[in-house]
Amino acid sequence: MDTAAPLALDAWDSYQRMRARLSARIARELTAASGLSEADYEILGALTHEDRPVRPVTLGQCLGWEKSRLSHQLRRMEQRALIVRTSCVEDGRGQEVTLSAAGRDAYRTAKTAYDDAVCRYVTQRLSDEQLVQLRGIAETVLPHLD
Repeated sequence: MDTAAPLALDAWDSYQRMRARLSARIARELTAASGLSEADYEILGALTHEDRPVRPVTLGQCLGWEKSRLSHQLRRMEQRALIVRTSCVEDGRGQEVTLSAAGRDAYRTAKTAYDDAVCRYVTQRLSDEQLVQLRGIAETVLPHLD
């Protein structure tokens, strides 16, 4: 083991503790403010970004989710009237997913709560230099995860 290994492992441990606590805190605030889970928020965000009907397979690829996870989550969201599933216009065999009015409203509320929490716990705590470093780290690691 080289001398950098303990530093690298300590850095990773600190990151993991921060990530877990931050994710849990933001998830609690998101649910309290909007009634949405993180999974609901991800799907509604992707649908908002697309702003058109989306085939589930495309949505799954966009989110990096497995088909069964997405299918179960969409079913739950449809039951809560957050999304609408319809037959695909181009091919009557498939389905498309769109936001319902309730889903769009819930996403707006959730986005505000989410953004406020990110600012409160992260961006307001870091200097501009640290934010540039954080972005650089993310942009360095992300391509290796695809």
